[in-house]
Amino acid sequence: MTQPGGSDLFAPWDDPDESPLIEFRNVRKDFGTSSAIQDVNLDIFSKEFFALLGPSGCGKTTLMRMLAGFETPTEGQIFLDGVDIGSVPPHRRAVNMMFQSYALFPHLSVRDNIAFGLKRSDMPRDAIEARVEEMLRLTRLEGFAARKPHQISGGQKQRVALARALAKAPKLLLLDEPLGALDKKLRRDTQFELVDIQEKTGTTFVIVTHDQEEAMTIATRVGVMDQGRIVQVATPDQIYEAPNSVYVADFIGDVNIFEGTAERVAGGLVQLSWAESQRPVCGAPQATFGVGQRAFLALRPEKVAISKDRPDRTTNVVNGQILDIAYLGPVTTYHVKVAGGAVLKAQIVNHNRLSRADLTWEDSVWLSWDDDAGVVLAQ
Repeated sequence: MTQPGGSDLFAPWDDPDESPLIEFRNVRKDFGTSSAIQDVNLDIFSKEFFALLGPSGCGKTTLMRMLAGFETPTEGQIFLDGVDIGSVPPHRRAVNMMFQSYALFPHLSVRDNIAFGLKRSDMPRDAIEARVEEMLRLTRLEGFAARKPHQISGGQKQRVALARALAKAPKLLLLDEPLGALDKKLRRDTQFELVDIQEKTGTTFVIVTHDQEEAMTIATRVGVMDQGRIVQVATPDQIYEAPNSVYVADFIGDVNIFEGTAERVAGGLVQLSWAESQRPVCGAPQATFGVGQRAFLALRPEKVAISKDRPDRTTNVVNGQILDIAYLGPVTTYHVKVAGGAVLKAQIVNHNRLSRADLTWEDSVWLSWDDDAGVVLAQ
């Protein structure tokens, strides 16, 4: 994605002189005897579009509600722009929140929905009108200003809710599954609209989502959560190409996982023995490994080549039989049963209309990949 300001160098998290806008410090949240958030430490920087990603029940919404002021940490502190906001009520925080339901007022026009919060502030009337017009232009709703919510589409309702949330110029905008009610195609289109609006306003966005593709599309960085903990924070490409655990690798996109034992560690690669009488597989380690240590190779399907003839290589070549073929238009995914009963995926781009028509069900095939195509993980 294009980074804020149109620069590919937007990475304040790598600059030791940059101070974060949001800081979670040893934050824990208990509900009775159950712990929803466990010892979270996290920095989010100004102008970021940060995504909290994880399955239902992982704690991402609880983190957002603590930022908004709807929940109070059991332990730890949350800072916004250097100020501890633990005792600051929601309406006094420079934070606004956009809910999945949009919560528009059905009896008010689009214009009046956007102006609602401004009219309850001390902003002069002419300034309110100017701000509403600015928000209508920003969200491309000028032609719909007089309509009621039931007279506009789901995507337009989403933009009204966004315009209303941005109208008071918050330092931080929280978005709780904001695209969940939209169909897949509209959701994809709206993702790019969100990014464009975030870049134009310079507002820091924090989005909660369980949709991996959505997080990878819109975020400057992604925080992957599991059972109340942040397990990895990184840019989308780092999360995808260099996951720090099997959990992250498996949660983000499709992946093949080999479980085995480190047989050799040399030349920046780890070789794994993974099945009896099979040649070893290897990959680039994400941790320090010793011979005999349990290890996992995570390998993305698009990095796997498939052919009827055996490739001329000694490592990372596996024989198997095609079980299933999934034609998805741009790509075709082959499910191949290999030694030990494991099923691996190979994903091939369909450059031609009849790409790889020579491969069919029950064919014996060879899978192969480059030595550094996969990553070796300790857990």
